[in-house]
Amino acid sequence: MSLSKCKIMNLPKISDARGNLTFIRSNKHIPFEIKRVYYFYDVPGGESRGGHAHKNLEQFIIAALVVSMSFWMTVLKEALLS
Repeated sequence: MSLSKCKIMNLPKISDARGNLTFIRSNKHIPFEIKRVYYFYDVPGGESRGGHAHKNLEQFIIAALVVSMSFWMTVLKEALLS
């Protein structure tokens, strides 16, 4: 998959006085079956995760931004194509 096929997806959002709820269904909200879910958290600043490539992979990345935090993601084109 090339970076040109990457896109922003809109997910359902249910809001009420208690807060917001968003859910994801395989093959409905994302265009493939979910086989595995990973959560990255408490990663120290300046550290990185991954650093390897998959030959056949579809990913859906959710980045939550909180006022006191930030999320940076670097995608290497060569990693996606190898």
